[in-house]
Order: sequence, then structure tokens, then C-alpha cells
Amino acid sequence: MADDEPEEAEDWMVTYADAITLLMAFFVMLLNFSKIDIPKYEEAAAGIANEIGMNENVSPTELMKIDIEDVVYNMQAEEAVEVGTDDKGIVMELASSAFYKPGSADIRPQAVPVLKEIAKSLIAPRYMTYVVEVEGHSDDDPISTSRFPSNWELSAGRATRVVRFFIEQGMDMRRLKAAGYAETRPKVPNRKPDGTPIPENQATNRRVLIRVYPMSLEERADMMREVDVNEFAADKGEESDGDKPKTAQEPQQD
Repeated sequence: MADDEPEEAEDWMVTYADAITLLMAFFVMLLNFSKIDIPKYEEAAAGIANEIGMNENVSPTELMKIDIEDVVYNMQAEEAVEVGTDDKGIVMELASSAFYKPGSADIRPQAVPVLKEIAKSLIAPRYMTYVVEVEGHSDDDPISTSRFPSNWELSAGRATRVVRFFIEQGMDMRRLKAAGYAETRPKVPNRKPDGTPIPENQATNRRVLIRVYPMSLEERADMMREVDVNEFAADKGEESDGDKPKTAQEPQQD
């Protein structure tokens, strides 16, 4: 009877397992310290899905960008609205001169149809779990009126006016945020090194940004839970808290 073959040593598996564990810990650390670029992540995920034969090969953010670009093109508003992306989602830049009167937060009548179409796209059910954050920015020329004592009030007023407009169009207010940054975040320098104003740069810095990005998992769960409650109440023929008639409010001053 032949001698049994010697068993192979498996010490290498311990070293291999340790290496895999260290690699996993390394990538977890990188993930914790990294800032995830949502559009690029979705684009990569869509590409992988396409490679393995799945039909859904357009990311939600990419689809939203296409929808907004179509609105801007169809409304012939390319010079007033710039559509792009950042590491969170979609960014729409509205030129203040096209949307507001000088030193005012009132939306120009000719700009209303453009905002209506943008709102209509963002209200679509497939974007229900996306945050819509509106930012107001100004140049560094001071303003001092009874309504706007400084650029802080002006930039915040322009942002909140867009938010109120979206609510009037039927957008869920829980999706909305507004912020005013005055002249603290210029896109380009307002002045030359000697302090001379640069009018074209100041015009560029007077802008409103509409950022649209996915909710966090917690916010999304809360939103879907509230939607389920409202749908259940509707099926029962009852009014949920969100559907109850609101009490009359004092008229807002312009």
C-alpha cells in the first residue's frame, strides 16, 4: 500500500486572509474620508448595468439633467440659465439680470414661464426624493433700502422668492431649502487688485443657483413614510395632516 501523500501546508491562507482584511479596512477608511461624487457614481453604476445587459442604463441625475436642458432649450433661455453638475447633483445657474429687477427680489414676468417649466420637471414623481436647494448670491456693491438693508437680505430674498414660487406650483415644501450668501462666494473677482470694479464680473456674480441632489437615506425613508400615510388616508377617504386645509395666512408684503 502506497504511503499517503503529505498534506499541503495551509499557513498561506492565514496570511492571505490578513491581507484581504487589511485591504478591506483600507478601502473603508478611504470611503469614510472621501467625498462621493453622486453624478459620477450614478454614471459608473449605469455603465456597469449596461455592460451586464440591464435595460436601465441612464442614471436618475443624468435623466434630470436632460429634462432640464430640454426645458431651457425649448424656452430659448440658454443665455439666462446654465445647467451643469457638481459632486452632489444638478446645478442650475440663473442670471439675476434675466430673472430679477435691479435691487429687487421680484421675478420678472418674462422669466415666470421658464421657472414654471423647471418646476414642472422637478415635481415629476421620479424626482420626489430629491432636495431642491436655492442659493442667492450678489456682487460686492452695497445696497441699503428699507426692504433690503444689505446684500444678505437681497440674496436671501431672491432665493426664498424662488422657493415660494416652487411651492405655489405644487412642489412639496419638505424638499426645499433656501440660503443667501451675499457677496461671500463670488464666481469671479468683483474688482481689480487696485479696487476698481469690474462690471461684467459683478454681473456674473449676481446669480441664483438651484441645486438638486438625492436626499439622504433617512430623509428618503421619512418622505416615503409620509407618502404612504397620505395614500392610506386618501384610500380611507380621510384627510391626513398634510392634506388638511391650511388656515388663512396674513398676506405677504412685496
